[in-house]
Parts: sequence; structure tokens; C-alpha cells
Amino acid sequence: MKYPKIPLAQTVLALCKAKNIKHIVLSPGSRNAPLTIGFTHDPFFKCYSIVDERCAGFFALGIAQQLQEPVAVVCTSGSALLNYYPAVSEAFYSTIPLVVLSTDRPQSRIGIGDGQTINQQNVYANHILYSANLTEDSNENMSDAEKTSIKDGIYEQSIIQKKNEIGINEALNRAILKQGPVHINIPFNEPLYDIVEELSVAPKNSIPTESTAKDEDLSSFVNDWNTAKRKLVLVGVSAPNIVEQQYLDQLAADESVLVLTESTSNIHHKNFIPGIDKLIGALTCEEFETLQPDLLLTFGGLVISKKIKQFLRKYQPKQHWHIGEHTANDTFFILNKVFKYPENEFFSKFLGATKSVESNYQLVWLREMESRREKHSAYVKAIPFSDFKVFDSVLESIPSHSQLQIGNSSAIRYAQLFDLDPTLKVFCNRGTSGIDGSTSTAIGAAVASKVQTVFITGDLSFFYDSNALWNNYIPNNFRIIIINNSGGGIFRILPGHKNTENFDTYFETKHHLTAKQLCEMYHLDYQSVSNNDEVQTALKTFYEQTDKPRVLEIATPSTQNDEILLKYFSAIK
Repeated sequence: MKYPKIPLAQTVLALCKAKNIKHIVLSPGSRNAPLTIGFTHDPFFKCYSIVDERCAGFFALGIAQQLQEPVAVVCTSGSALLNYYPAVSEAFYSTIPLVVLSTDRPQSRIGIGDGQTINQQNVYANHILYSANLTEDSNENMSDAEKTSIKDGIYEQSIIQKKNEIGINEALNRAILKQGPVHINIPFNEPLYDIVEELSVAPKNSIPTESTAKDEDLSSFVNDWNTAKRKLVLVGVSAPNIVEQQYLDQLAADESVLVLTESTSNIHHKNFIPGIDKLIGALTCEEFETLQPDLLLTFGGLVISKKIKQFLRKYQPKQHWHIGEHTANDTFFILNKVFKYPENEFFSKFLGATKSVESNYQLVWLREMESRREKHSAYVKAIPFSDFKVFDSVLESIPSHSQLQIGNSSAIRYAQLFDLDPTLKVFCNRGTSGIDGSTSTAIGAAVASKVQTVFITGDLSFFYDSNALWNNYIPNNFRIIIINNSGGGIFRILPGHKNTENFDTYFETKHHLTAKQLCEMYHLDYQSVSNNDEVQTALKTFYEQTDKPRVLEIATPSTQNDEILLKYFSAIK
């Protein structure tokens, strides 16, 4: 087998392999040649070549999102690694294990005017679980204590090797155990392209181990739970099947428990309420007081609904508990207990000790939601062709058991208003809620999952990430649906002076672009429609098997969508 000659490159490769990090997303460059040579010549690794580093970062994020295991991105020195930053921050807030392997010039070449040199060490400091800054030779990063190891002017390479192994092991173990991004900065001296047939190092793999949680006395919390007549369970972003059905059934069976979910919660039960905004979008102050919980229990990641955040910040529960091994956010300014357990472990210990409490809390709001659903259906039938009408048709059309990836901004917010097929697995980049890498993430997720993947996105998000289509790995069953309302329509819903030249130019950013030429360039099947009948006809065959990925662009009016959405909440009251 062919290996890079540089011992440091061999060390990185060997430890990635030892920790079963198989998926490697490479971007072209010279300084990263030793790693590229090593990864691509070892059949253990599955390598992908993505030119644009921003797209590469999100593509890798999509793979890691599905596999829930570390995926590495590899880039050259200079500004290349800065283009990973949006994906790194998304991984940080979404607890996705992304490993950044950035190659660098030796430290002596930084800050002297050499090309493709920036200060790469600790560049992601505020959004990273761990940064390892490696050393290649005796001229780099010696402490005073280590200088005592110099003999005849030659630095003991074994000490450098040991330091590097510690740094790499620590970084990769953090990604595995803590489920988040890590950064390993790797300086290489030239020559970069030399190849050898045998390894010159045998790095030690430090096995990742997690400290076991101590048994916690839950009796006082069980007592609080058993005495509360209004318990609200709010589920944020969650991977599918994160909680066993038996525990969901127990929560649903307690009439004092109301469970609110979102499209990205991937949790379903007939006694749970999806579509939070549909329920609370037009409540009176008196109704909000009736909904106000005594106790709030949350699990999963970030919550999309602004309305539930506003409600719980104003009508605060007496207690807020959160379950989860990762970051617990004090979103409602009342968080007073975090259970650092996996969800199933907590529920197995806790629910068995609880009892159902007599209450009408769940029943009142289930009935209210049923009324909302009836009025929702009537409203959708009555409105003209619009974004709202299109989302109704599109979400209804998606084949069962598909993976649904949704872009940010208006796309995910519209999706929240509809009851989705419970067999769908739904994902969205809600860590930072940016529009920048939604398409790239969806493609990476489609590559990893193999199942039919449907990506719904707005026009600005799609064009912003159009380099995502510069990708040779897009599966033929991948489908993109673009809702093109000729600008950032969500800004028309927000407070502002719309229908002015200033607003159109700098907020809504009106345009007349379509995806047709992009699809021709990247060899994707393309179809455009612009009315209800065309949408319905196109969707009938859109998901059929083809020999190319397909794009359906739906042109909607740009000036009616905001009024139709805003009137919706009063119409369903």
C-alpha cells in the first residue's frame, strides 16, 4: 500500500482508521497532499472530492447527521479552513461530530508574507469542542522544558510524536463521545508528495471512555411530577426513534401531560400535538393562562417555534427540567434542573415511579387542536395559489418512509403548520438556523441514508448554496423542490416598510432568477410550474425512478404570501 512519507501524516491517518472514521471529504490543494495521498490509497476510507470547502463542510455534516458518527473534512492551508466555519458552528449547536483536518505551513512560515498563510491555530475557538495544534519537526512549538531534550541540536522526535498522538487522540475522542466538531491543525514541511511502501510510525490509539453517571435520587422530582396537574413536555430537534415507544405511550396515557412536538422532533403519537404555532398562534391572554404549565420538561435540541418561546418566557412554569447528555439551554429563563442522561435511561428510571394525575389539561388542548385542524383544512381550500397552498400540496405528496430535508427561514416555518406523514424522517439545520448550507447538507444526508430524500427549499437559500450541485455523488433518487417567490418573502411577514424600493432591494432582495440554467449545467432533470393544476400534475410523477436527480421549481406570487399567512392564525381560531 502507498503511504505519505511524512510521519505526522501517517499518524493522523492511522488514528482516524483506528477510531473507525471512514468517511473523508477532501478539497483540492497542495499542502494537504500527504493526507489526500494517504486517505485515497487506503480502501478502508470512503473518500469524496468536493471543491468548495463551504459545501464540503455541510456535505460532511449531512453524512455525519445521518450516521451519527464522525466524518472528516480535509483542506489545504490559508483561507480554505475558514470556509468550513458555517458548518463547524452548525455542528457545534446541533451536536454533530465533524472533524476538521486543516493542513498548515510550519510555524516559522506564518506571518512573514508567504502565500496561503493565516493564523490557523484555534481559529474556531468559540465553536469547537477541542482544538489540537500539532507539531511536525524540532523547530516548532517547543516548551522550555522540552528544549532540555535537545541533543547536539537535534530535537527528540519521539517527544513530538507523543505530543501529536495525545492531541489527535483527544480531539477524535471528543468528537466521538461528545458528538460535536473538533479541529486538528497539521503543519507540513515540503516535500509533500513523497510516497513510501511501509509505515514509519505506530501511533497508540487511546480508546474513548466516558465516565458513568452516578445514580441520582429522583424521589423529590417524582413527587413534584406527581403533584403537578399541568405538565408540558416540549420536544426539540431529535433523531428518529430516539425514545422508545413504551415511554411515549406512558406520557400520552397521563391526562395531566401535554406533549408538544415539531416537525424536526421525529416523535409521534395520536395524543401528542405537532404544529405548535397552529395551536397557540391566536390564543387570548386567558387561554394562555389556561395553557401555562406547572412544570415544563424538555428534551431534544433547539426549538423552532418563536411563539412557544414567547409564551413560556411570559407565562413561565414553576420548574423547567431538561433531559440530555449535551448542552441544556435556558431558553425560557427558568431552567432549574438538567438530567445528564440519555432520554431512554432517564425515562426508564423516572416514569416507573410516577403516577397518572387526574386532570383535563391534555384533553382540553387535544380538542382545541382538533378544531384547529378542521379550520386549517377549510382555510387551505379557500386560499388562492400561494406559498401556503404549495406547501400543502408538496408535503402531502412526499412518499412514505422518505427522508425529508427542509431549508431554513420560511420553508421550515411553513412545514411546522402541517401534520406530516409520521413515517417521514425530518431534518433541518437548526443549530444556527442559517440558509447557507442546506442543499449541501441534504445531499450529504442523501448519500449516507440511501433512502429517497426530498429537499424543500426557498429560492434565496437554493441560490446561495448553488455550488452544492457541483457534486458527483448526488443519488438519482434525490429530489429538490424550490419554492421561488422571487425574493426573501419571510421579510414581508416581519415588521418593516414593505412595498418600497429600499425594502425590495435590501430586505426582500427581489430577483428574477430561476434554477433552469444551473440544472442544465449540472445535468439535473428540471421542471418549472406556476399554478395549482401544474403543481398537482408535476407531483404525480416527480418521485418516480429516474437516471438523474430531479428539480421541481414552483414559482409563486411574491406579494400575497404574507397576507395569506398572517390571516391564517385568526382564521383557525
